[in-house]
Amino acid sequence: VPVSLDDETLKQSIEEGLSFATEKLDELDALRRLLNQNDSAKYDELKARYERFQSQSFKNLEYDFDSVPTSRKSPFPERKKAQDARLHLPDLPTTTIGSFPQTQEVRKYRADWKNKRISDETYNNFLESEIARWIKIQEDIGLDVLVHGEFERNDMVEFFGEKLQGFLVTKFGWVQSYGSRAVKPPVIYGDVKWTEPLTVKETVYAQSLTDKPVKGMLTGPVTILNWSFERVDVPRKVVQDQIALAIDEEVLALEEAGIKVIQVDEPALREGLPLRSEYHEQYLADAVNSFKLATSSVQDETQIHTHMCYSQFGQIIHAIHELDADVISIETSRSHGDLIKDFEDINYDLGIGLGVYDIHSPRIPTEDEIATAIDRSLQQIDRSLFWVNPDCGLKTRKEDEVKDALTVLVNTVRKKRESNNQNKPA
Repeated sequence: VPVSLDDETLKQSIEEGLSFATEKLDELDALRRLLNQNDSAKYDELKARYERFQSQSFKNLEYDFDSVPTSRKSPFPERKKAQDARLHLPDLPTTTIGSFPQTQEVRKYRADWKNKRISDETYNNFLESEIARWIKIQEDIGLDVLVHGEFERNDMVEFFGEKLQGFLVTKFGWVQSYGSRAVKPPVIYGDVKWTEPLTVKETVYAQSLTDKPVKGMLTGPVTILNWSFERVDVPRKVVQDQIALAIDEEVLALEEAGIKVIQVDEPALREGLPLRSEYHEQYLADAVNSFKLATSSVQDETQIHTHMCYSQFGQIIHAIHELDADVISIETSRSHGDLIKDFEDINYDLGIGLGVYDIHSPRIPTEDEIATAIDRSLQQIDRSLFWVNPDCGLKTRKEDEVKDALTVLVNTVRKKRESNNQNKPA
């Protein structure tokens, strides 16, 4: 949990329902005083605060979950034909996971804008310049499906928490993510609702700069819930499905704006698996249903991608297939051989990209290493379904590292295509 609420500026009606580390210590002290000294003053004060919070109702919206489809209009083979005809992608299409380097300059502009040291116009002009610069970089390198880079986003969950109704974000509610990296999970306190486009402006601008498809980039409902502080007055599944409906609205807004490829990331799907095995089946069923709520309303020719981070995929490989995403990219460079074995147990007949190099290291991969990763994958996965991509997003890498690594990736794929063409019968 974060350290303290002391420096936050939240509505009192909501803050009274929150308890960070310092506040939890106060609660323990209140219990100690009550039990050991028969001193109930502090306990009564905290109890009254909690009861005031509980007396409020944050359940103020009605949802018709049954009106939103949880399956695509057509099976994957039919969708693939429609998508191939629309996208005209080459053999072994290349793409990235979504984010590009969050440089010191990017972070400074965002901080200056949030603290009103620069105008909206200045900030938007900067974002457009970064998007345009990285669209050109991607085109020069030769990637097939591009991304806008996510320069406007502080974090893949907090960004959506800032924009969706029913969430609040803190100023200093930091928690450790991994290593020395920290995130600020948003707080879900009420019913979740999409009220306006969240990502359409930046994505449409990026698409206007290139003839290649640009992916719309969203975070999925399971990950948003798992990486937020969640409300406890309604069942977890209900909150997850509320988020799914909000993401569905954004997916449809992107499709309406002409975006042909939309990625809805679920890196925390496996992470949220309950410790007790008897709860696994229900958790996965709920997760699959929420993802499909968020992604099934689109037309066949709109290609839905998702992404998952490093984990033991063998436990959930069937659930991954049930997501019915047109393409899934999976972080696998640290366990490539193990994951290939997992695919021996299932006939995976959807598009898939198994990460071919580890983005957590500044080291630039060699063409031989990437070629080996591709070859091992193609032993188990049909070539017509296989995508080539890095393991994860590239926000933590330096610009030169990203350019060099992606150039190696694209050059390796070009040689693979040439070799395949030469080996085809005349």
